[in-house]
Amino acid sequence: MEIKIIGVPTDFGANRIGVDLGPAAIRYARLFDTLTDMGLEVEDLGDIGFHLIENEPKSDDKKYELQVLQVTDVCEDLALMVNRAANRYQIPVILGGDHSVTIGILGGMAKVKKMGLIYFDAHGDFNTSKTTLSYNIHGMGLAAVVGRGSPYLVNCVGVTPKVKEENVVLVGARDLDPVEKELLRESMVTVFTMDDIDRLGIRQVMEQSIDISSKGTEGVHISIDMDFVNPQEAPGVGTPVKGGLTYREAHLALEMIAEADILASLDVMEVNPILDCHNQTAELAVELIASALGKRIL
Repeated sequence: MEIKIIGVPTDFGANRIGVDLGPAAIRYARLFDTLTDMGLEVEDLGDIGFHLIENEPKSDDKKYELQVLQVTDVCEDLALMVNRAANRYQIPVILGGDHSVTIGILGGMAKVKKMGLIYFDAHGDFNTSKTTLSYNIHGMGLAAVVGRGSPYLVNCVGVTPKVKEENVVLVGARDLDPVEKELLRESMVTVFTMDDIDRLGIRQVMEQSIDISSKGTEGVHISIDMDFVNPQEAPGVGTPVKGGLTYREAHLALEMIAEADILASLDVMEVNPILDCHNQTAELAVELIASALGKRIL
């Protein structure tokens, strides 16, 4: 297994500073050493470059438009790096950054193979500019990859949809906007809320998630927003929500993905070291990446 690490130190889709420091925090938590100690072949390609389209919006009305253009610009560049790795049968591991950059990752992967998606998140990220309450693009990423929302985001990289709704699973949801709930109910996206996990158990939820995301696909992208676990385990996130997965539930979920041998690409997003405690969230991120790539207790 050959791993390519790519950092995306951006916060263009978020409303709080700090997530742009996420890739550095995860690297500092010994990601490279952890993976090489597992016997994996690992190369860190560094961080993607980007430029500011405009430093200061001239008006509040233009702020969202500029964010869309900036996120699209980053995602286009990221897609090229991801696509290059996937074409060489390598596994891209992307470190965020805010969750909007998953649009670019799946755009790059979708040009190589038919993808499924397991999306670990406390939130739905299924808003569009017509339904959002915040206008933060990191809350629109899942909608964009299935073909809903701003034409810039939807058509990013020239592939839409990047994943079919019937192959998308959202795991750990517990904080959804009212209209977002209706959009998810009407879609073909499978949603496992924390209530479902409480009732069914994480093992059954993951068995179904693996089956749905891999059915008729050639690989599955695993997207992890670190707020999917309990804030006590991952305090360094911008939008913490009580009642997430426990430490062991999170590890079991990623371990089952490794056992199923479906992983084509992986991202870990929304680590915010400014809000963290002794780099605890970044260290957990490294542990979860290792579990997804096959690390076991024994």
